[in-house]
Amino acid sequence: MVPRKAVLNHRIQAHAAGVLERYPSAPRALATPPPGSGLKPVMGDFGPPGVGHIVSQLADPLGFSRRRMRRFGPVQWSGAFGRPIVGLLSPQALEELVLDRQHAWSAQRGYDFLIGPFFRGGILLRDFEEHAYHRRILQQAFTRSRLIGYLDLTTPRITRGVDGWQPGSGFPLYDHVKALLLEQATAVFAGAELGPEATRLGHAFEDAVKGGQAMLRFPMPGGIWNRGLRGRQLLEEYFRRELPAKRAGEGDDLFSVLCHATTEEGDSFTDADIVDHMIFVMMAAHDTSTNAISMLSYELARNPKWQDRLREESRALGKPALDYADLDQLTGLDLAFKETLRMYSPVGQVVRESVADTEISGYYIPRGTVAICGAYVMMRSAEYWHDPDVFDPERFEPQRAEDKSHRFAWPPFGGGAHKCIGRYFGGMTVKAVMHRMLLNYRWSVPEGYEVPLVAGTGPQPADGLPITLERL
Repeated sequence: MVPRKAVLNHRIQAHAAGVLERYPSAPRALATPPPGSGLKPVMGDFGPPGVGHIVSQLADPLGFSRRRMRRFGPVQWSGAFGRPIVGLLSPQALEELVLDRQHAWSAQRGYDFLIGPFFRGGILLRDFEEHAYHRRILQQAFTRSRLIGYLDLTTPRITRGVDGWQPGSGFPLYDHVKALLLEQATAVFAGAELGPEATRLGHAFEDAVKGGQAMLRFPMPGGIWNRGLRGRQLLEEYFRRELPAKRAGEGDDLFSVLCHATTEEGDSFTDADIVDHMIFVMMAAHDTSTNAISMLSYELARNPKWQDRLREESRALGKPALDYADLDQLTGLDLAFKETLRMYSPVGQVVRESVADTEISGYYIPRGTVAICGAYVMMRSAEYWHDPDVFDPERFEPQRAEDKSHRFAWPPFGGGAHKCIGRYFGGMTVKAVMHRMLLNYRWSVPEGYEVPLVAGTGPQPADGLPITLERL
């Protein structure tokens, strides 16, 4: 379970955020639009000197963004990490950002600012022609036939892992799901049964992810940033060590696929490319799915009628584990999964940096500006969603179709050229785990319990998500 200290730090941070936000700096324009352009200036304020608004953003992203929206509108800026950051809070602004019809926005430069030292070279941190080239090769690892093979590999591990949980009160679900999915990712993607080394790699992945959220962004001994850099180094050493054997073998895991993948023109990945992609994909595969499973389980614990409905649906399927063809048969689970992605987007933000003077929704954005669209907070907007803070999966039913109010009203997988390449694998993993949980267990949380959330790749439990787990 996450130590009590983590929850205490979360509460202290939230209090500090409230204190700091009582003293906002005077609003001003980010930059002056060119004369005659007809563009509006982006308004905002830096916040407290040095730290800006980063503490407030991390402690209460929903509340902070809603206050900024009321004060400055859907395109505004604030200080964070020592520089001004443009915040985008509407589907229209996100659409312009990710479709990037003028090629004015760099994902590589945007994400490099946040997570580059830890996940450089990943598919999300490449741009334009280079990105398209790498994506064509990487797509070979996510074809339908590959996904079927991955499900065959992962099913016995999910079954063994979920069945082995020990029921009781205070069961830290998030921690158990994270361990389960790390084992799954090492088998399916790395083709390895790591044993004790899995713990070491798991800590390395966790340290690398946390490094991207560090407020002190330099290698201070013992600091989060420094631990993240050490985690990246450990991961590089592991994949480099295993790479020659993967080149020589004929495995079906993603590591082996990337070692042998070539384009029709005969292009292939270098050793360095493979290491970079493996580190990024392994992180994305287990971290985001862990968040989704945990938060869906949390809402089902708070909404027992939905938990019972999904359990009956899984029982009606008549199978202890899912085949690939079954994934679209669990319609209720699909609704609940979509609603979880809306409420707790596992990837909470889309980040870019402008490489030319440009505009977003009629606002002037100068070259060299970092822009972040918070998908997590945007999907909680009352402008596009009825009772946005209420778990209501039926909002995705065809007769309501709240997600169709705008093509980017529901963007948990991003969009445009960088739309998540592993979204089908992620959905498959979440449904396979939930199906097994529903057949084996009933779970609940105390009346009035609200999970404390901290910032990771998306919002995630700070307390390990303790539930009462009962075997059926």
